[in-house]
Amino acid sequence: MRHRLRRNVGFIVGVALLSFGTSIATAAKVTVELGNAQGVTFVGAIQRWDQDGNHRKLPDQKATIEAPYVDASAADEGDGRWVFKNLPKGKYDLVMLAEGKRRFEGFHYVPIKEFDPFFPPNAPPEDETRDFILDDIKNSEQYENIVEPLYMSGNKKAVRVLMMLIRDKPTTYEEIPNATTMRHEFWQYSWNYGGWQKEKRTKVMDRIIMNRDELRKWTWLWDAKLGGLEVGGSPVSLKYALPKPSDGKKLKGLYPY
Repeated sequence: MRHRLRRNVGFIVGVALLSFGTSIATAAKVTVELGNAQGVTFVGAIQRWDQDGNHRKLPDQKATIEAPYVDASAADEGDGRWVFKNLPKGKYDLVMLAEGKRRFEGFHYVPIKEFDPFFPPNAPPEDETRDFILDDIKNSEQYENIVEPLYMSGNKKAVRVLMMLIRDKPTTYEEIPNATTMRHEFWQYSWNYGGWQKEKRTKVMDRIIMNRDELRKWTWLWDAKLGGLEVGGSPVSLKYALPKPSDGKKLKGLYPY
């Protein structure tokens, strides 16, 4: 009986140690080294999507442009170096805040329809396809009065578009004076029956509501280089240079207007 008890205890301890080792192996130190990082006040990581490209959690309705929802926050170690000490395994988009009402954010192209593939960021459509999609978006009727395609990627069967949609015209929402709504989402155009057609389904990334005059002071830019960061059991390092004023509108997104 005593030997059997010892064997059982040993088995339990072994399982516990194995589980502990596995938990360590599924998290890693992630170091983000920023150039032109003066004024950066926050670096966070968002695991928006599961392995199939579906929402892990629906966009936080309480998140604001200056206080985004994140799954983890990095520690500032000085000289543009930000560290996530133990980031769990997954694929992340980074988000950064900086003085002067600036926000920089990453993204990656997730599937819209079931069984669709993920798209790399460096697969732009052919010029003819791109022009058709831009023209179709321009001529479509939307609730928002600012409907801007930021980036697109795809293949001969489907093209995904990162969209910025803003309504800064008067609304019936009265809790915030001059309320303006803003959201980012993915649209998809699919090649069907000899032509490109927009899918009804979209993937929403965020949704905020705020004062119109305040929104117009903000810069909120997107870059695929800050998205799709794979984290496993080994340390990860990312070097990224934030755009300088002299770069002009190199990145796409919201600029003060």
